[in-house]
Amino acid sequence: MKSLRQLDCTKNYLETVPPKLASMASLEQLYLRKNKLRALPEFPSCKLLKELHAGENQIEMLNAENLKQLSSLCVLELRDNKIKAVPEEITVLQKLERLDLANNDISRLPYTLGNLPQLKFLALEGNPLRTIRRDLLQKGTQELLKYLRSKIQDDAPGPSEEPPVTAMTLPSQSKVNIHVITTLKLLEYSDKQAAEIPGAVFDAVGSNPVATVNFSKNQLREIPPRLVELKDSVCDVSLGFNKISSISSELCLLQKLTHLDLRNNVLTALPEEMEALKRLHTINLAFNRFKVFPSVLYHLPALETILLSNNQVGSIDPVQLKGLDKLGTLDLQNNDLLQVPPELGNCENLRSLLLEGNPFRTPRAAVLAKGTAAVLEYLRSRIPS
Repeated sequence: MKSLRQLDCTKNYLETVPPKLASMASLEQLYLRKNKLRALPEFPSCKLLKELHAGENQIEMLNAENLKQLSSLCVLELRDNKIKAVPEEITVLQKLERLDLANNDISRLPYTLGNLPQLKFLALEGNPLRTIRRDLLQKGTQELLKYLRSKIQDDAPGPSEEPPVTAMTLPSQSKVNIHVITTLKLLEYSDKQAAEIPGAVFDAVGSNPVATVNFSKNQLREIPPRLVELKDSVCDVSLGFNKISSISSELCLLQKLTHLDLRNNVLTALPEEMEALKRLHTINLAFNRFKVFPSVLYHLPALETILLSNNQVGSIDPVQLKGLDKLGTLDLQNNDLLQVPPELGNCENLRSLLLEGNPFRTPRAAVLAKGTAAVLEYLRSRIPS
């Protein structure tokens, strides 16, 4: 098929892609999302390939050689994989405009990433990044690239310097580390497959203020009731990768909360009492079971980031969303949106609107690929006058 431009193999059980695919001389877009790939495909001669979508696979590493063969890529989408490192060779992708690495296991980035001349969109949320502060990630792609460029001149930190522990860092310690509580204000009990958080974990806090709680990757079925004991200081709570089916009122008492990570649970709704979380600016609800957009989110004025991908949300209210005037990132990828209301185009503060993987027919993929500003402009043009 020498003339074929687009090939979509999404949602299959592919473990490999034959290198011979590269002889499809006209191929520009290749969709391999939601398969079983463990590595990026090898394309010795795909000179025209502009878009490669390989999110939601099991890719663990990016082979530098494979990247070198993809020099014409404009879009590389690798979110929700198991990638641990980004090789320096990523800089061979000089035409790259969009790079999506969200929800992987990346702990550090090559500073040379800042030198990609065309890069307009870089998604990194949901990675255990040690060297980049979370507030920097919130500022958008250009600020982040500027930061990376500034670090190219600096040398790497010396052996005595510990990288800062972020809320996404998951050190697996078997017992409670009092030193971590007192110096980092971090209460961490993750990756233990525990059905409940032992009382000793909370007892260890004593009178120390705790800013960050990480109880992710366990078997919790409810919000730990004793979390409320930390309400005077806690601002960042990670409860992702558990089996939580509902949010209890205890969580709604944590009024200093700014970040809440509830991804990969079995939630279907959020209680209206969450309206009390007036400082909340980031909420991650990806990979749950929401069928409707949680209405309480419309009443949280500080929200800057809503991550709601991989649910079954069927509609959104653009008028109420416009009321969230700080909202910069809205991720609704892989939901059940049958249409995108044109009025969403009026949410002009959105810097990152992610809608791929929904069953709507318009905006078409070509519009989505142009990025958020183009999508919003397109939607505004469709508002009945």
